[in-house]
Amino acid sequence: MMDLNLTAATPAADLIKDTTEATFMADVIEASQETPIIVDFWAPWCGPCKTLGPQLEAAVVAAKGAVKMVKLNVDEAQAISGQLQIQSLPTVYAFWKGQPVDGFQGAVPQSEIADFIGRVIKAAGGESPADTLNDAVEAAEEMLGMGEAEDAAQTFAAILGEDPMHAGAYGGMVRAHIAMGDLDQAEGLLNGAPIEISKAPALEAAFAQLELARQAANAGPVAELAAAVEANEGDLQARFDLAQALYATGDAEGAVSHLLELFKLDREWNDSAAKTQLFTIFDALKANDPVVLNGRRKLSSMIFA
Repeated sequence: MMDLNLTAATPAADLIKDTTEATFMADVIEASQETPIIVDFWAPWCGPCKTLGPQLEAAVVAAKGAVKMVKLNVDEAQAISGQLQIQSLPTVYAFWKGQPVDGFQGAVPQSEIADFIGRVIKAAGGESPADTLNDAVEAAEEMLGMGEAEDAAQTFAAILGEDPMHAGAYGGMVRAHIAMGDLDQAEGLLNGAPIEISKAPALEAAFAQLELARQAANAGPVAELAAAVEANEGDLQARFDLAQALYATGDAEGAVSHLLELFKLDREWNDSAAKTQLFTIFDALKANDPVVLNGRRKLSSMIFA
């Protein structure tokens, strides 16, 4: 199993502090020689500051010491506010080596705060926890691709231990259990996914793969179904079953080809089963997979012909 090598957590008290005009030089300019310092310029009367402050603190804590944060009440620091031309609140600046390197004004979504923290860490030559987790996800995906499903599942689990909302790791965990043949566990994971990521593309893809895996368990023999289609090209059920059997054996391109032919013969057959199955396969595969790209193009040309 891969070692994520994630930095140990640093207590929030060591990461976030209040500063004043008297201590600004030491808390920000001097401290930023070693670690990037995020400065939150706020005031008691600023409503958006009350929302942004806790969000910013949470992102700094999540960075586990890669950045630190100081909070400056501008009502009590007019000279510094003037020097830095703070014209609206909230305003956030990041300092590295004594110089401002990034910043923003106003309340922004948590995702933008996380991106901001990541940029600051990279500007200082570091690697953000998000980058580390994404590297770990890529490694786990490689394991899964090489058939090492159990090791991949353990790595995905470790990633989720650090970030339970990592949709890529959650979807990977589901697919690892599918690869191990534990479809009930995979379904349980999908049903228990946090609502915040339940509609993420990674989980939608895992759901499609689970549906196809359950179909594969009941798929008939390819040779027998192919013979039935060859004997009667109008046997749409046999063609649909053949497509399922082909996908079950790893022939996604062959499955898509027969489903497109079925759609061409009768697009309304069995409540548009061919189109539904095609979209399930497209969702299960990577968006840039040639099978998906060619299949979508051919399906669109048929629909709009």
